[in-house]
Amino acid sequence: MTVPPATAATATVLGAVGALHVLWATGSTFPLADREEFSATFLGVDGLGSPGPAACLAVAGALSATACAAVVGSQASQVSGVGWLARLGARTAAGVLAARAVAGVAVSGLGLRETTPRFRRLDLAVYSPLCASLAVGLARSARTARPTS
Repeated sequence: MTVPPATAATATVLGAVGALHVLWATGSTFPLADREEFSATFLGVDGLGSPGPAACLAVAGALSATACAAVVGSQASQVSGVGWLARLGARTAAGVLAARAVAGVAVSGLGLRETTPRFRRLDLAVYSPLCASLAVGLARSARTARPTS
């Protein structure tokens, strides 16, 4: 089974971000020094702290499932029976990530919500483009292979 390079890259990034969320579920603020900096950088608000373990693990699970869906969906002709479900999952996640990318650019770019300057800058430079790239990778993985008749 050969996984297309774009699918492998997408799944790897999703897995890495999922692993980061597992780390955050333990209370870590990696790569930042404390909860206040974490909140300002990743949540866009001052003094909120970090999300709880359940929220972090839910996101980690969703990201891991999406990574698996990308790989399985790209192998539809080799993996019978689950290919359609994996492609549906990858397409759904692609839609969610595309919406996050557009919303991030709109909200941070137009200042529609009050956020920290650091979050706004990172949202425009990193978070939204990453979501857009992952959305494209997932959409592409969902159409890489077609079921054989």
